[in-house]
Amino acid sequence: MAVALVQYAILASFVLTVLYYLPRWRTGRHLKNVPGPPSPSLVTGNLKQLYDANGWDYHHRLLEQYGSAVNVSGYLGQQILYISDPLALYHIIIKEQPIYEEPKFFYPLNYLMWGEGVLSVHGQAHRKQRKMLNPVFSTKHLRNLVPIFHDVTKELCSVIESKVLRGETEIDMLDWMTRTALELIGRAGLGYSFNIMREGTVDEYGSAVKSLFPTLFDFALLLPLLPYLMKIGPPRFRRFLVEKVSNQKVQSLKEKIDIMEKTSKHIYQTKVEVLAKGDEALSKQVGEGRDIMSLLLKENLSASEETRLPLSQVLGQMSTLIFAAMDTTSSALSRIMYLLASNPEVQDRLRQEVRDTLAKEELMFDVLDQLPFLDAICRETLRLHPPVTKLERRTVRDTVLPLSIPITGVDGSTIDQIPLPKGSNLILSLFSLNRNKAIWGEDAYEWKPERWLKPLPPSVTDAKIPGVYSNIMTFSGGPRGCIGFKFSLLEMKVVIASLVESFRFQQPEDKAITWDMSFIAVPRPEGSDSKSPELPLKVSLARLTGEQAPCPVQMD
Repeated sequence: MAVALVQYAILASFVLTVLYYLPRWRTGRHLKNVPGPPSPSLVTGNLKQLYDANGWDYHHRLLEQYGSAVNVSGYLGQQILYISDPLALYHIIIKEQPIYEEPKFFYPLNYLMWGEGVLSVHGQAHRKQRKMLNPVFSTKHLRNLVPIFHDVTKELCSVIESKVLRGETEIDMLDWMTRTALELIGRAGLGYSFNIMREGTVDEYGSAVKSLFPTLFDFALLLPLLPYLMKIGPPRFRRFLVEKVSNQKVQSLKEKIDIMEKTSKHIYQTKVEVLAKGDEALSKQVGEGRDIMSLLLKENLSASEETRLPLSQVLGQMSTLIFAAMDTTSSALSRIMYLLASNPEVQDRLRQEVRDTLAKEELMFDVLDQLPFLDAICRETLRLHPPVTKLERRTVRDTVLPLSIPITGVDGSTIDQIPLPKGSNLILSLFSLNRNKAIWGEDAYEWKPERWLKPLPPSVTDAKIPGVYSNIMTFSGGPRGCIGFKFSLLEMKVVIASLVESFRFQQPEDKAITWDMSFIAVPRPEGSDSKSPELPLKVSLARLTGEQAPCPVQMD
């Protein structure tokens, strides 16, 4: 009986989706003069290629062959605008942001995974949450977090040192970057330690988050069904249906989400109990009351009735913070480690910069901000390899989208603006914008940190790229831009500087590394069919003569 109900629900959702898309076939006719690739499927169009885990070359071809505005096919022949033009993105992200909303599955999906956090709400609720969160991500508060970052990084270095004392050893650096990112947001974000910075410790939360998106990516083509599935009965009934589904991937996804919810509730209950005992009790806890969640809870308690967040939304911030500060940061950290291992001369130059600085002062907030080569490596990696490669939007009313880089239409005409009727769907390619040769030059596909050590060309500075950081869209932009990007950059610099100063990293000769595009880019050895990504690198000591400290930072 239960299996029949599940099958009926899926069939009903599919029929509803077909009925939803059929009237919208006409929506794409405004794109008939915009060039694009042929559709290989009447049902899924180009979606399998666009969302292929190994789709890097396909996205490159779209940019090279068709430019910054491309007509691609979605479900049942629906036309989608694949866009990376900077002026168009400025209108979508900032100038006309209310016209371009996230796809209908975006909020239900985030709600199911994180609860009522800042990624799961929109409109007035989103503005209210952002207003409450903004102060806790200020530069003033970030300065106070640097000692916490250093404490975690010292523990990381001690573990790695214990592994390589007897010689070069292969280590899964993604595992340790994930642990580090989780522990950093735990202590600095939540005032809570996951106790995972030791060899042999296993954290079910970290393991769940690490494999969440590779698992979820298997359902990418089914996500448009989610808004309809969410209308099938009350939450308890929907959970009953999910529990009866025998599909192993569905059960794995449910278990991961359950683990994250359970952990967030435990952390929140612990935090509330400590806060009730006063500042003295708080100062004895992890983070000493300087963590983001302690500040947020204090801010919320002192807020007026109109601006105060309800309990469900405060709780929702916890899972959101952990996810946003862990998965993307561990991806970016792993990519930097991979690139440094692939470019030993860059690694040596960075090591020398860090050691020259440490000879004079500790790596505190202002010092980290003034290491030019470290900063250049972070900027260039985030430009060329954004952890999140694309966003999706849909229009809620008719509009016209201007282009700063005109394209040639199918009929040979020049197109500098595209009319978009209500209901149009768009894919915003952060990946293509960050690699557009018309903006970044002929070497746009090359990893060159030195490009950031001199003034950027006018093609970049005049492009009006609407990102919140460094003329790139990696952290998105506008009202829904990444609120914690400064937090992420700061922890990345602390971790990378400490690791490179103490250790040397190389790629194993017998293990080529590939990167899955997924929802968040992750590495894995070529040919691996495991859902748990990994980054094996050869690690050895890189100490100065007579040096004994496992890591460069000495805290009082």
